[in-house]
Amino acid sequence: MAQGNVLVVDDNKSILSALEILLSPEFQLVTTLSDPGQIPVALRKNEYNLVVLDMNFNAGINTGNEGIYWQGRIREINPAISVVMITAFGDIELAVKALKAGAIDFVLKPWDNQKLLATLLAALQLNLSKNEVSQLKEKEQELKRELNRDQKFIIGSSPRLMKVLNLARKVAKTDANVLITGENGTGKELIAREIHRLSTRSGEVLVSVDMGAVSETLFESELFGHVKGAFTDARENRPGKFETADKGTLFLDEIGNLSYHLQAKLLAAIQNRQISRIGSNQTIPVDIRLICATNKNLESMVHDGLFREDLLYRINTIQIEVPPLRERENDILVLADFFLKKFMSKYNKPGLKINQQAQEKLLKYQWPGNVRELQHTIEKAVILSESAVLKADDFFMRPVIARENGDPVQKLEEMEKRMILRAIEKNNGNFSVAAEQLGITRQTLYNKVKKFGI
Repeated sequence: MAQGNVLVVDDNKSILSALEILLSPEFQLVTTLSDPGQIPVALRKNEYNLVVLDMNFNAGINTGNEGIYWQGRIREINPAISVVMITAFGDIELAVKALKAGAIDFVLKPWDNQKLLATLLAALQLNLSKNEVSQLKEKEQELKRELNRDQKFIIGSSPRLMKVLNLARKVAKTDANVLITGENGTGKELIAREIHRLSTRSGEVLVSVDMGAVSETLFESELFGHVKGAFTDARENRPGKFETADKGTLFLDEIGNLSYHLQAKLLAAIQNRQISRIGSNQTIPVDIRLICATNKNLESMVHDGLFREDLLYRINTIQIEVPPLRERENDILVLADFFLKKFMSKYNKPGLKINQQAQEKLLKYQWPGNVRELQHTIEKAVILSESAVLKADDFFMRPVIARENGDPVQKLEEMEKRMILRAIEKNNGNFSVAAEQLGITRQTLYNKVKKFGI
């Protein structure tokens, strides 16, 4: 099967026609130029594996210096391109000069068709091998950056968390696309990493992308990569996250923050399982397992015209909702103890303990920021601690909603039910607005309404 692109540069149009006829059955693309001054434009327009370059372009000059000059320009633009020199004025000295300058081979006119084809196909294979090695090195560097990230663990044994983990284990054995939903700070990325760890792709890397942190101008470069010179700061070839995650898992966090017009580009890459780097027309197949996460209600966003319905269907084969910390009461003190030990070690404050009153305070708090808020609260208490025992006053949380009519402190579920009722009534039954004010997803709000029989 024909493969590779070749650029032929010669001032003799008969030579160009003959080579085009000879090479077309063997290469995917054959481009001919009679003016070597067009070489830089041609190399930036298409990605070539091989250049067949004449050594002399001006009548009466047969030194080969013109060919050597343009060979140098080609190597400046793309050092990996194989260059085969061709000339009617050949001697050993000229051939040595061309090879020392970096040419792959040297062919004399008139040529033998079979020998010329063999030479060019060998030069093509050399280029393909160089490109493969280069891509492997680029991917290796990106993988090292990903693998060097801090490893985190799922802590807890509450029934709600166990239900989520059981579902994650079932899903992990497949290659189904997974959408993980839940409030901020609940540990959606940890669930994604658990799915990857238990999957058949666990020997490969999980590549994580925070879609909320990727600017629109860098979206394509970040996800699809770019080639050297594609834009002002593109000083070297760089693979995108799709390419880096090949054979592994791609985790797109906060996918609900992706603007509508960029969703189409993401959808195309997911559907076709192939990408093109910025500045290149070459398509690169990718084999990924896709996991997405969001704290937003994507179905509501589809209804409001903010999220593509076809993209939602594509990423949402299986949905996993991570429960908020207030619904994992059994895990609060377990997590608090885990973070306490972590920060005692980090800040060199051994022997700290949390007294009974402080534990009760931690259990009564609603934790709107979930596990992340609990972690920061424990860290702050450790940093500011002045004794070996952490008391209730050592933990600083958001102010609790004031009690009405001097009623005694209610159970957490009763307080949660009252908050939901107030939010729904205040917003005249608009669940989307009520959920946003409560800091939960619309789906979570529906689940709560059903749970409390509101």
